[in-house]
Amino acid sequence: MPRRLSSWIDICITLVIIAGLLLTLLCYNIYLAAAGLLLLICLLFFLRERNHDRQEALADYYQNVVKNINELSNLALDKLPQVILIVDHDSRLEWHNNELVRWLGKKPELGTVIHEFWPSLNLDPVWGQIGETIFSNNNKFYLLKYRPVSTNTDLNGLMALYVTDVTKSEEFKRNAASHAILFGYIQIDNYDDALQGLSEAQRTSILFETNSILDKWAHSLKAFLRRLDDDLYIIVFEQQALDLAIADKFDVLDRVRSMRGPNKFPITLSISIVKNRENIPIEDLGALVQSNLDLVLGRGGDQVAINIDGKIKFFGGKTKAVEKHTRVKSRVVAHAVSDIIEKTDMVFIMGHHNEDFDSLGASIGVAAMAKFREKEVHIILSDMNEGIDKFAELVKDSPDYAGMFITEAEALNLPAVNPVLFVVDTHIPHLVAGPKLLENVKNVVVIDHHRRSESVIQNPLLIYIEPSSSSTSELVTELLMYFSEDPLISRIDATALYAGILVDTKNFQIQTGVRTFDAVAYLRRNGADPQLVSQLFRTDYTTNLVKAKAVSNSKFFEGGLVTSVCPDDAPNIQIISAQVADFLLSIDQARMSLVFFKLAPDSIGICARSFGELNVQVLMEAFGGGGHINVAGAQVKHGNLQEIEEKAIELAKKIIKEVDNNESNPRTGSEKSREEG
Repeated sequence: MPRRLSSWIDICITLVIIAGLLLTLLCYNIYLAAAGLLLLICLLFFLRERNHDRQEALADYYQNVVKNINELSNLALDKLPQVILIVDHDSRLEWHNNELVRWLGKKPELGTVIHEFWPSLNLDPVWGQIGETIFSNNNKFYLLKYRPVSTNTDLNGLMALYVTDVTKSEEFKRNAASHAILFGYIQIDNYDDALQGLSEAQRTSILFETNSILDKWAHSLKAFLRRLDDDLYIIVFEQQALDLAIADKFDVLDRVRSMRGPNKFPITLSISIVKNRENIPIEDLGALVQSNLDLVLGRGGDQVAINIDGKIKFFGGKTKAVEKHTRVKSRVVAHAVSDIIEKTDMVFIMGHHNEDFDSLGASIGVAAMAKFREKEVHIILSDMNEGIDKFAELVKDSPDYAGMFITEAEALNLPAVNPVLFVVDTHIPHLVAGPKLLENVKNVVVIDHHRRSESVIQNPLLIYIEPSSSSTSELVTELLMYFSEDPLISRIDATALYAGILVDTKNFQIQTGVRTFDAVAYLRRNGADPQLVSQLFRTDYTTNLVKAKAVSNSKFFEGGLVTSVCPDDAPNIQIISAQVADFLLSIDQARMSLVFFKLAPDSIGICARSFGELNVQVLMEAFGGGGHINVAGAQVKHGNLQEIEEKAIELAKKIIKEVDNNESNPRTGSEKSREEG
């Protein structure tokens, strides 16, 4: 213990001052000064001894305290109700306290690998870090806090582990989580169409069977179910019931869909479920459930949207969106669009990046409305492709299209006071042709036919999404029918819209209905030219060779999956990949086609097609894309083509397997009936 001299120095300073005073006294009285000096010397020795004794006493005190602390520390380490271990990089014991012996019932030898008594504990991901985690072993839960310990002898270092038994608190948390309350809406999303033309007795019978299925499902989940309206129900249940429903893949959708009334029209459900979080006021919960239900209906219905902790998961979506028999909504939207255009001074229109003919045709149709209202209108295009180039060449000498096609940069420099932006054929913000323009223009109108995605343009003036429609060009054509009684479109306009419908319906083979052909008839009456469309669709010899190469390299998997990789040197690779995907689906027994291609050195594209039995939209959403149940795509940035291909094939096989195992699937059901017969 080093000697502390601060107090002794203070004493010496005091004595020096006294000595100075005695020297002054010496000038006046030598005897008194001598006596004082003698007394000062005695006092000096006395204080020196006293200071020495105190220093020794203080040193003894410090030594006793340190000794007691060491003994208490050792005692605490041994008796602390927490396991403390020191392990090396191979997870072998270097030291442990006695609490580990009590937990294990035996004393582990030094050098024992901790996996022998805690198999689930893996330290490799957290080695050298500071943190904590929870692991389980033998139905018990443990809180592990870990800290690195640096040593001079071990190059890899050591780790100190502090383990606490938190079984009771963890079980309480999990029990509370399993009993968390969830709130939801269930809606019959095609109520009017399913009951159309039926007698009152038939309607009652179908509704009774639907209610019976829902009641049995709710009873199996121990849920509270009440009907709010003819086609709307409210359901309240616990988290553990939701886990059961997810495990069964919400088979209530399949059971209700398998019902058939006298008109053979299937009934489908849309379900929205939200978990009540602490930060959500109860009054806002209903609005959130309704918002998610609108999202499900916007995706075509027949599916479930679950909102847990702000993240939405979708289940179902096995059927196509049902075409509406009336155009009431089209008429209402057309009048709303007319009012919006009337109040603006400039109209901007854009589709998705790398436009196709549906996007272009819909844009030209909206432009015709703007021109009819005598508004300045511009269509924003991204990088030109072969099809768009042909159309631009076709109209370059027409005064009606002078200055109409511009880039995003040009649009941002135009002096518009109160512009409106129409976004067609997409509703996802990051897929638009001009993202900066979307940010700068406050008044936005969205017109799309793709199933609604979780990512959607926020706060638009008007959003018109109809998944039952064959194409956005069909939607815009219907709007043109109600926009004015006078003819609005030219021969070229009608041809562009016709081409858009033709592309998305694959020559009227898929996603077509009565309203599709009504729209086509309207376009033909206004001069749509099928021969001109066929010229726009023609491709050169090199492009056809690339297609043939992609088809020749295709692979056929069990279950009807066909895949291919488009050659990297293909011109207009995105369009060619889509055409290859369409062709692969024409192969006998093919049910789903996937074509992969490189958009850039670090960007991978996917084109997915099916006949509607297999939902390729759900598949593409796993890669950040979307689309329709039978036509979808995705673009993956910073991805490896081989890894993405393997993952997509694995997910596609899983979707095929789930559909084939579904007894309510018409294809599977017919096969099973033949086997049983």
